[in-house]
Amino acid sequence: MSKHSYASGFLALALMSSSSAIANNNDEDAIKRGKYVMDIGGCVSCHTDKKNKGQHLAGGVALPTPFGTFYTPNITSDEKYGIGAWTTEQFIEAMTQGVAPDGSHYFPAFPYTSYAKMKRQDLIDLKAYLNTVEAVAEPTPDHDVPFPFNIREGMIVWKELFFDDSPFSPDPSKSTMWNRGAYLVNGPSHCVECHTSRNFLGGLDRDNLLAGEPKSPEGEKIPSLLISDGSEFSNWSHADTIFSLQMGMTPKGDFLGGSMGKVVTNTTGKMTEEDLQAIATYLGKPVKNKSAGKRD
Repeated sequence: MSKHSYASGFLALALMSSSSAIANNNDEDAIKRGKYVMDIGGCVSCHTDKKNKGQHLAGGVALPTPFGTFYTPNITSDEKYGIGAWTTEQFIEAMTQGVAPDGSHYFPAFPYTSYAKMKRQDLIDLKAYLNTVEAVAEPTPDHDVPFPFNIREGMIVWKELFFDDSPFSPDPSKSTMWNRGAYLVNGPSHCVECHTSRNFLGGLDRDNLLAGEPKSPEGEKIPSLLISDGSEFSNWSHADTIFSLQMGMTPKGDFLGGSMGKVVTNTTGKMTEEDLQAIATYLGKPVKNKSAGKRD
């Protein structure tokens, strides 16, 4: 072998090693980003049955609704009971179209109606992270939903009536921070799903988004997040809003309980300061001074 061939060989090895390192770094970066996407999406709250000491993201959390009780699926990397065998494209279709790899339609208890707004890269990163989650080889309970609401084909009609699968579109007249908040609230963090009333078929009342729900399926009163209706939240400042989302404490010193307590623990309490400011900005809380982001 000539000196030139040896040199070419070493160069090729060096380039391969460099490319491999870059790929690994990119994988690590994607997993790190995916972990944050999981946090802002509140996956732990719905997919970890802490009440019954269930394993991380192994599903089985009961979601009572007027149509019956749904149970969240196992989203660990287990190939039989979880989503380990899914391709990234199958995962994206499930998240944005509500369609399982076998072609069946998911019920809207799974908030794909909001996840449809998520950026493709966020979904790719989320799947990269979920691929690293320890596999749990456990099935989850079947949904306890009576006829006719248990007919999955009926979701085709439901989607025609209530499902808007258009991606998130930034408002060019608004700031970058406002648009980030709009993306979080309407997309991955799916705040609209709980803070909006539904019609008799379970479709969101889109004329009154974020106006609250007087009585949720779990019996809770879900407050309005509007600043124009005289609700308690309408009087919170920008700093109050951020502090409450971080710490779970209202300006009056009360702690947020029930489902919102779980949201603070598993979701908003893990968000960056910038994302919390973005949410507060989108919800109409003006920044009044340089101390915004910290409690007044």
